[in-house]
Amino acid sequence: MNEAGKKNKKSLPEKKRRKYIRILWWLVVAPFLLLFPLVFMVSMEWFGPLPHIEDLQNPRINLATEIISSDGKILGKYYAENRVTVKYKDLSPLLVNGLISTEDARFHEHSGIDLRGLFRVFFRTVLGRDQSGGGGSTISQQLAKMLFPREKNQLRIRLAMRKIKEWIIAAKLEQQYTKEEILTMYLNKFDFVNLAVGIKSASKIYFNTTPDSLKIEQAAMLIGMCKNPALFNPLRRADTTLHRRNVVLNQMVKYEYLTKEKYDSLKLLPLGINYQQEDHNLGLAPYLRESLRDNFMEKWCMENPKPDGTQYDVYRDGLKIYTTIDSRMQRYAEQAMEQHMKEVQVKFFKECKQKKNAPFDFRVTKEEIKSILTASMKRSERYRALKAQGMSAAEIEKNFNVPVPMTVFSWKGEFDTTMTPMDSMRYYKTFLRSGFMSMDPHTGYIKAWVGGINYKHFKYDQVKTARRQVGSTFKPFVYALAIMEGWSPCKKIPNVPVTFEIPDQPAWTPANSSDEKYNGKMLTLRFALALSINSITAYIMKQFGPEPVVQLARRLGITAPMDAVPSLCLGTAEISLYEMVGAMSTFANQGTRIEPIFVTRIEDKHGRVLSDFRPHTEEVMDEEKAYVMIQLLKGAVQFGTGVRLRYKYKLMQPMAGKTGTTQNHSDGWFMGITPDLVSGVWVGGEERSIHFSSLDAGQGASMALPVFAYYMQKVYADKKINLYEGDFEKPAKKITVEMDCDKYDKETEAGSGEGDDGGDDF
Repeated sequence: MNEAGKKNKKSLPEKKRRKYIRILWWLVVAPFLLLFPLVFMVSMEWFGPLPHIEDLQNPRINLATEIISSDGKILGKYYAENRVTVKYKDLSPLLVNGLISTEDARFHEHSGIDLRGLFRVFFRTVLGRDQSGGGGSTISQQLAKMLFPREKNQLRIRLAMRKIKEWIIAAKLEQQYTKEEILTMYLNKFDFVNLAVGIKSASKIYFNTTPDSLKIEQAAMLIGMCKNPALFNPLRRADTTLHRRNVVLNQMVKYEYLTKEKYDSLKLLPLGINYQQEDHNLGLAPYLRESLRDNFMEKWCMENPKPDGTQYDVYRDGLKIYTTIDSRMQRYAEQAMEQHMKEVQVKFFKECKQKKNAPFDFRVTKEEIKSILTASMKRSERYRALKAQGMSAAEIEKNFNVPVPMTVFSWKGEFDTTMTPMDSMRYYKTFLRSGFMSMDPHTGYIKAWVGGINYKHFKYDQVKTARRQVGSTFKPFVYALAIMEGWSPCKKIPNVPVTFEIPDQPAWTPANSSDEKYNGKMLTLRFALALSINSITAYIMKQFGPEPVVQLARRLGITAPMDAVPSLCLGTAEISLYEMVGAMSTFANQGTRIEPIFVTRIEDKHGRVLSDFRPHTEEVMDEEKAYVMIQLLKGAVQFGTGVRLRYKYKLMQPMAGKTGTTQNHSDGWFMGITPDLVSGVWVGGEERSIHFSSLDAGQGASMALPVFAYYMQKVYADKKINLYEGDFEKPAKKITVEMDCDKYDKETEAGSGEGDDGGDDF
């Protein structure tokens, strides 16, 4: 074969090889060449709309509304997503460095799309099938995906179009925001699972800290979760999450944000989770938070629309609600209630063991008990759910008598058991309930609000929603009328029966439950109120009549129904604890009634003040008469029904108060007054037929007063609260009413009045 033939024989394979190479290059390059016109068509919205510029400038992010205490603590949140945003300056540099190292090392070098990263993914991951090559999505692209989520179960072609849209959105985001803003938006938007939405919630829930105070290993764990929070969930897959955390730390070494030596020690550390469960049933002031959400904010949102006319959404608009609650005083109030209610419940359980109808009074019939339980059944969520399913009354009742597994409350902690829903209702009725409220009488600011013994299991609010007979705590209003009419606290009244003739009804003569040794004696008003003598209160009522008493109570802020009848003087009216504390505050505020409030202002997510709140005030009596009432009420603490505050609880600060006990000891009350705080306590059963059998255990001094005592002990002990411990302020002008009653009482045996509260006979 000649040279030409050999040459042609060699050139034929060479031509084929070059042809194949050209074809290969076209296969490689063609997708990229086609990509540019495809991107152009997508950007022109040929394949569907893209977010408008307004959407990019104001992306829709659900923000939690925060409830904030007067001392700057977060009491709780309302949210569709538990997210509260932070600014870039509030982020630890460790978070930023970890995120860039792990998710987008060239973040500061690209404009939303990292072409080098895309080529790496194509050649190394797609062609080379090397999964360690990583993804090509930049932080900006991931943010675009979070802000404008993909539809689920998309076809491949639609998914490809969606990916291109994300590139375009990422590029536009880079035009609208700085790099710092994009990083901040990413961390604020990301869902770290377990109700930890956004970096602020995640820092709190997993480590009980803030984003600017995270340690490097904590920051690395949170950044590691960004790859797949369901997989790298520290509460479910601790080992997997630990490995991922160390990958992040290693990436920080790779990009020189961390030394190898430091990494070698950090990788040995455990996750160190300090889990803070996010639950509306938990945390401080749950009853106040529910009242705030269900009543106050619902009305406020209706009356205060946005500039565009739509209503604010407390679950999504990131409002900040500043309350009057002091988180320290709230905590002390909750601790005080728990401390006492555990003690009193032990006594009640012991008594219930001796009752045939426990926890009901022995005089309650089986038919009455069935009626009570049936009424409770119909009020329950279970009943409403079964009724909504179409069950008949008979079927529902049968359902309530079938044993089921359940978790129930006890003062030693929740426990799992099996019982019928009907039995569980009776079980819960064995627990005595309580409410507590404390407010500043000069500002109207409520400092503590405890609506019950356990919000998760007993959601009914005993502060503002519940109304119970107030017993002898109503007597100060009757005495106030006499003082306003010029009576002196030293005025002596005969302690003899007082009879009211009532048209078309039998005559009514209230009896005293106090020691008979005072019967027939002349008693000063101060002494009679301190020992809660019924006949003296009845005497005052008879002098002025029920109607003026009702009118005064209305001016003091009581809106509850009150019949203008003689028995009102002994507290037959059913009034909320909220109104009783507010009314009593008038005496400590120099005679000016001030409306209790629990919100001072509301701001939007940008910090703009939307509403300011100021309490309504009204002068009810002059400061001299109010001061006289304080001196009268001091007697209960100095030598009357509240004297155990002194000898048992060692509270020696200037203090006034009034106990209250209703018929059959169904309700125990105590109202405590100091110069800067007025507090009220109620304790009783869910039903009036649930109560102690004896006055000694069931009176207000035993059931309610200890909650106030424990609370004040804790408040006075906390010097950071700096509660004033001096005496009540005297009026500026000279007091014209005689105040020194000792010389009139020296013939009257002072006695302690212990175990003796005269308001329990109606």
